[in-house]
Amino acid sequence: MSKILIINAAKQFAHSEGKLNTLLSEFARDALASAGHSVKTTAVDGDYDLEEEVGKYLWADSVIYQMPAWWMEAPWILKKYVDEVFTAGYGKFYKDDGRTRSDASKKYGSGGMLQGKTYMLSVTWNAPLEAFTDPSQFFEGRGVDAVYFPFHKANQFIGMSPLPTFMCNDVMKAPDIENDIIRYREHLMKVFS
Repeated sequence: MSKILIINAAKQFAHSEGKLNTLLSEFARDALASAGHSVKTTAVDGDYDLEEEVGKYLWADSVIYQMPAWWMEAPWILKKYVDEVFTAGYGKFYKDDGRTRSDASKKYGSGGMLQGKTYMLSVTWNAPLEAFTDPSQFFEGRGVDAVYFPFHKANQFIGMSPLPTFMCNDVMKAPDIENDIIRYREHLMKVFS
């Protein structure tokens, strides 16, 4: 079985209490551990030790980022965490951008040292699913992963490969947490089988 790191980016902010993302983080931890995986967790809205976090990435086969959508992207606490941990991982996650003067075939973004590791986004949105899939709606049919393009690229820069994204929709206006949990279990068991 694999080693999985779950990054919980829940945060109480304005009208959001962060409870859903904490629930999903804890659910994933328990479901994956019950399936025989080794699981470690980090809650980014608190104190964390940078070297310990670097060690968790080196330990993990896969990283799950559990996050709410804030203003069309990852919350700032997760961006801060990634900035700090990835930078602390210099020499372990990456040593350069991949290019060299002696080999023009090596392109920008090919210097990641975490090859063979994967990451997965699990995101919560108030937007309904059709806002992402319908070309006439807000996200122009581009899908949720287009919204997270920079976040994907940051993880790919250090060498990790993406797993299919999981998304809960309409979490404030029409929540269906019971079915979201059922869908999440199915997603986790399929992705980490």
